[in-house]
Amino acid sequence: MTQSYFHEGELVGVLTAQPLDRLLDYKAPEGGCHLGAFVEVPLGPRKVLGVVWGAGQGDYDRSKIRAVIRVLDVAPMREEMRVFLTRAADYTLTPLHAMLRLATRAPGLGDAPSMRKVYRLADGVPDRMTDAREKVLTVLRDYGGLSFTLKELAEMAGVGASVVKGLVKHGAIREEEAPRDTPYPKLDPDYGGKELSADQAAGAEMLRAALRTDKYGTTLLKGVTGSGKTEVYLEAVSECLRMGRQALVLLPEIALSGDFINRVEARFGVKPAEWHSGVTMTERRRCWRMVGQGDAQLVVGARSALFLPFQNLGLVVVDEEHDTSYKQEDGVLYNARDMTVLRAAINGAQVVLASATPSLESWANVEAGKYKRLELKSRFGAAVLPKMTAIDMRVEDLPGGKWVSPSLRTAIAARLERGEQSLVFLNRRGYAPITICRACGHQIACDHCDARMVEHRFLKRLMCHQCGETKPMPTVCPHCEAEDRLSAVGPGVERMGEEVAALFPEARIAVLSSDLYGSARAMKAHIEEIAEGGTDIIIGTQLVAKGHNFPKLTLVGVIDADLGLQGSDLRAAERTFQLMRQVAGRAGRAETPGEAMLQTYQPEHAVIRAILAGDEEAFWAAEAAERKAAGVPPYGRMAGIILSSPNVQEVFDLGTEMARRDAPLRRIGAQVFGPAPAPIARVRGRHRVRLLVKADKTAPLQQALAQWAGQFRLSTNLRLTIDIDPQSFY
Repeated sequence: MTQSYFHEGELVGVLTAQPLDRLLDYKAPEGGCHLGAFVEVPLGPRKVLGVVWGAGQGDYDRSKIRAVIRVLDVAPMREEMRVFLTRAADYTLTPLHAMLRLATRAPGLGDAPSMRKVYRLADGVPDRMTDAREKVLTVLRDYGGLSFTLKELAEMAGVGASVVKGLVKHGAIREEEAPRDTPYPKLDPDYGGKELSADQAAGAEMLRAALRTDKYGTTLLKGVTGSGKTEVYLEAVSECLRMGRQALVLLPEIALSGDFINRVEARFGVKPAEWHSGVTMTERRRCWRMVGQGDAQLVVGARSALFLPFQNLGLVVVDEEHDTSYKQEDGVLYNARDMTVLRAAINGAQVVLASATPSLESWANVEAGKYKRLELKSRFGAAVLPKMTAIDMRVEDLPGGKWVSPSLRTAIAARLERGEQSLVFLNRRGYAPITICRACGHQIACDHCDARMVEHRFLKRLMCHQCGETKPMPTVCPHCEAEDRLSAVGPGVERMGEEVAALFPEARIAVLSSDLYGSARAMKAHIEEIAEGGTDIIIGTQLVAKGHNFPKLTLVGVIDADLGLQGSDLRAAERTFQLMRQVAGRAGRAETPGEAMLQTYQPEHAVIRAILAGDEEAFWAAEAAERKAAGVPPYGRMAGIILSSPNVQEVFDLGTEMARRDAPLRRIGAQVFGPAPAPIARVRGRHRVRLLVKADKTAPLQQALAQWAGQFRLSTNLRLTIDIDPQSFY
């Protein structure tokens, strides 16, 4: 049986967030400590944060073992959290100390609770009553003697701070010191429920019933854009709150959190706890502490909120579950969607994966019976799905260097006349351009892979970023033999803006791209202005595909629907399909029906046909069959190995050596591809080389990868990163 309490002087094994590959032995402090206690321990000349992970080993001179300095005044780490961190570390091949760092990313955990001044009603009476003073006292009486900060009280009463201070002098209000890290106000599950449509109500009841089982389960909540998925999963949140358990809602973008927080407040009467890079350090510490004490019922956050110390987690919602931003691409490489399922399984919690266009992984798990499926078929209210049409670019009369086809131009002009908005959308997914033949639409692909070849201008060659194959840049199309019609495709948003401004000089044009804003607040303000009708034509990248509602938008024109169809990324077709459906869903969300027009050189491509037909099941089935045949995720396993160094020769030498000494991988039937230069071959002065490992679904991949990588000694400049289930291949 595991020891759960250690008396003073007993040996404890402490895990720190320092880059060490083992637990460190310390003596339990005066008063002892619990398993999972957060402690401060000496490490060399420093004091560092750690967690009591178990009994000490005691395998060297006890007289040299130092004592724990102190136990921190925070709730101990629960067993299920220690299990989650251990299993997540094993799965992602991440050192445990790095996982602990993710779970302790709150500043000042070891600080004594800081204090602030609060004000509450007292017994004194002011010498004379003024309107302003009466307002302050009324607020305090109305709230039954609750305390407020000076700023809160002055704002609620609509008076200056000096009025409150004056009442303190007269003894009518008491000024007290109170801890800053206070519990969050209670959410009321019965406060503001909306009337639901028949299929929303049935969906909400299905999720509530799943929660009442008190067991783990995952449900894919699929619904067309505008079908009211949020209302349905907020009903599940309210059931979770009634049961006295904690809920977490993960969002892919901080830019979406403001609107969402307002919706939560409208539904439950108060704001939830927030956890993302946009909140202050003080708020982060308060959130971390209150979650651990059970005094935060609902957290809305970015992917790292999954590592908060929940005391009784009952529900996790992953909104827009297909979104690539759930994959952490630096530091600890993990996919928050997959880790959510792991954490919920350990905690006996329910998971809701919500999306209009689910990932193939989630679809495959539904097909295999691992997840339940809940579908909302109709848009909420009067809105209907937009009409989808393709513009065949092979027959459009378009001069070189221009991108808006005559057909799309006519459609935009008609919207301008009617006072409606149009969106000109660029699919910017994927880093490298496609080399395409403007005569027949052929894209030059690698002879050994399904990947497109990418032009490297300084080499005057085409290169495959999957396997490293190169060939000279051809002057003739290998498919239709047309001369001088090959070009690298891909306009930029600013260039697009100039073209649209030249075509429609009278129109009000807004360019929406995340890199054009100095802050999230500036971006939000601009989006609100557009939604209110301050723009005629919006030019945007993927930013506009996510969650924004433009009521006057009735036309979406997609400039380059083909870009991304044959990427070096195995998920290229899936992402194109998702993105096109999401973007098209922006049109016609109010009473006026919308239309989405896709400019394409390949109207007969299976993905384009599936988008136009709206036949998602046919698309998923075809995509699944292709992936199954190729033995790639979700029907096989993959790992990306990224090597980097300032010395280009050093990374290639190690990559070649790794490919040669692949016996541990061959033993489990895995294959190694590469080494090849990464698509972005130099980042911050470091040269990058990739290898790709492919294995069967059931192969013990992590174990084999650890043995394989363990054979090589790395110089101080060399870095080796293993990415399990890579989402991007840059």
